[in-house]
Amino acid sequence: MTETTARPARELKVAVIGAHGRMGSEAVRAVEAAHGLSLVAAHGSGDDLGDLGGADVAVELTVPAASPGNVAHCVARGVHVVVGTTGWDEARLETLRAQVADAPAAVTGGAVGVLIAPNFAVGALLMMSFAAKAAPFFESVEVIELHHPGKVDAPSGTAARTAAMIGRARDEAGCDAVPDATTHDPDGARGARVDGIPVHSVRLRGLTAHQEVLLGNAGEMLTLRHDSFDRGSFMPGVLAAVRAVADHPGVTVGLEHYLGLA
Repeated sequence: MTETTARPARELKVAVIGAHGRMGSEAVRAVEAAHGLSLVAAHGSGDDLGDLGGADVAVELTVPAASPGNVAHCVARGVHVVVGTTGWDEARLETLRAQVADAPAAVTGGAVGVLIAPNFAVGALLMMSFAAKAAPFFESVEVIELHHPGKVDAPSGTAARTAAMIGRARDEAGCDAVPDATTHDPDGARGARVDGIPVHSVRLRGLTAHQEVLLGNAGEMLTLRHDSFDRGSFMPGVLAAVRAVADHPGVTVGLEHYLGLA
């Protein structure tokens, strides 16, 4: 773990957890370059988080197995958290909500805020929002997510979140289940079902983070696609979340709620 010399108190003090990973190293550079933010701690995997360098906000970018413990450590110390790690199912979220409810006052004043963000790219958030809006108008909907082969979880958090948004929109509109006559699929060629929506995961060398939503009716198809070619595309969303998380006490799932896209 490395720590930097704190800048004036008017700046928001930020710690990055998972600072040596692909996303974490980008976040470190983004925070260091951002106006009004001060990087006070950069923790690698397995580091003792301690007092997080006196941070106001922590950015958690590790792996699903480590994330809940890291976030609980921050919350117990009154530090707001922006979480980009996937794997936050409803059971984990319920535990986190209880931890936040019992947390001390935030170091910035008021209650602690935690953002669980499946994706930080503004284009991806718009794609997810458009997909949920369009889904009730189409008989069929499927999600295809494509990532680099170093990604440890499938489907991606973005795909799972997209499917949940689509499923909820279709339920609220009274739509039937997506049609599928498949009765024999021993190898899982039809992908996973997430909230009733088929989701397919591709892991291919050369990719970064990509997703398509295919919507079909008789005689027509609408394709919504977002591509992140570089992890720098996530950093404007990370910085926006860091600046806004203290204004959203409790647990929020999805950066779209901070940006008025929900």
